[in-house]
Amino acid sequence: MIRVLLVDDQTIVRAGFRVILTLADDIEVVGECGDGPTAVELAERLKPDVICMDVRMPGGDGLSATRRILADAAADAPEILIVTTFDLDEYVFGALEAGAGGFILKDTDPDDLIDAVRRLAGGYGLVDQAVTRRVMAEFARRRPAHQADSAVLGLLTTRETEIVRLLAQGMSNAEIGRELFIETSTVKSHLGRAMTKIGTRDRVQTVVWAYQNGVVRA
Repeated sequence: MIRVLLVDDQTIVRAGFRVILTLADDIEVVGECGDGPTAVELAERLKPDVICMDVRMPGGDGLSATRRILADAAADAPEILIVTTFDLDEYVFGALEAGAGGFILKDTDPDDLIDAVRRLAGGYGLVDQAVTRRVMAEFARRRPAHQADSAVLGLLTTRETEIVRLLAQGMSNAEIGRELFIETSTVKSHLGRAMTKIGTRDRVQTVVWAYQNGVVRA
């Protein structure tokens, strides 16, 4: 059973998400709250697998909460799914940089919300397909100058760098395979080795790393 914590200052939003998620046989909403500090407390006490986190909340924003939760939980950290109206504010990009597993729009279809929770619980980062390129381009534009990690870049093979670059451009494993004329399983293997070398835990964080280190630019 996937344990989910809902964090949003709008009660009606939390109620809607709760109804949607409880329709899934493998998902259980174990708690909810309306501000960041309470989310930190509940994350520690309830040990959810996934937290659906709003970004702008009067009682404490989702960015600070995301950083605290991921820092405090260490190895057994929950996956953070940022749920946003997507107005391209710094909270979203900061949350991704802080370690959130992905984000989804508040007006997403119910089935997509359920799928997003399942994907994050399974260890797959997620960015809403409709806005992947736009988000990452804006993320790159808004981030301050970042010193590329030349030592880590040097560890990647030419093929691994190529695959990370195509991933950051919004391609799926299958699309990368077609682009490079290799099998999807080979793409997955190369990407896994690259993620181990650069220290990222999922596809979203790998894309963020690629933009920060100049592997791909907006």
